[in-house]
Amino acid sequence: MRGHHVYVIDTLNVPVRVGRSQVAEPSQPLPEVEAIVPRIGTSITFYGLAVVRQYETKGIVTTATSSAIARSRDKLHSLQIMGSSGLPIPNTTVVSDPADIWNAINIAGGLPVIIKVIRGTQGRGVFLATEMHTVESIFHSLRRVKEQMLIQEFITEARGTDIRVIVVGNRCVASMKRTAAEGEFRSNLHRGGTAMPIKLDPDTRILASRAAQVHGLGVAGVDLLLSDRGPLLLEVNSSPGLEGIENTTSEDVATEIIRYVEWEEKKQKHQFRQKRKRRKN
Repeated sequence: MRGHHVYVIDTLNVPVRVGRSQVAEPSQPLPEVEAIVPRIGTSITFYGLAVVRQYETKGIVTTATSSAIARSRDKLHSLQIMGSSGLPIPNTTVVSDPADIWNAINIAGGLPVIIKVIRGTQGRGVFLATEMHTVESIFHSLRRVKEQMLIQEFITEARGTDIRVIVVGNRCVASMKRTAAEGEFRSNLHRGGTAMPIKLDPDTRILASRAAQVHGLGVAGVDLLLSDRGPLLLEVNSSPGLEGIENTTSEDVATEIIRYVEWEEKKQKHQFRQKRKRRKN
């Protein structure tokens, strides 16, 4: 692509060892590259972060650092980051004690509520609960598998739709409106949802870009809901799928990512030359 040689590194095929530093790192040499574009599934986060971390120690340009990926993968931490940065998010409470369930539902504005596990993707680990006994049942099921639960307000006025924005280098390069399939509340395309291109207003573009920035991500998929009080940030994905949004919007997102990597790599080289020049002087 654009004259570059591309290597695909299967992180599961890279043996990981733990040295005296107690930090997991690949136990064999990785390909010599000038930049990386991490595409790491949630099930292999541990191995993927080890490989990204190893490249980071060499100063290799990356669209997402290991710490940025880890922040976005933890739904609670991600919401805390956005909330503390003053960005609008749905009312959300983490619940670890059954005695806190009713209070969390009240904070969310009452039933129905959305229940999420701390880690999940493509709509997995997300539930809609309309009755108290359903909330309690999900809570105890998650507790048995040692998963924490988030209780989040249900935005009725969104009517089963959300917005997915791809942010590349602080620019919104593609956006689509997703609508859930009949009888489904999750709008993910993997769950039968449909999509159409949407033009964002300037404020929403700034909001999506800011969400990627506070996570430290050069490339991100940002999900928003349109509520009566304005757009609300739902989630930030460090490895967003491209096929669905490229087919929907006809935008070449992959090329935008490569252009961003090229720019970052040139900027890094320029900064390195400037530092050498200052040392000589």
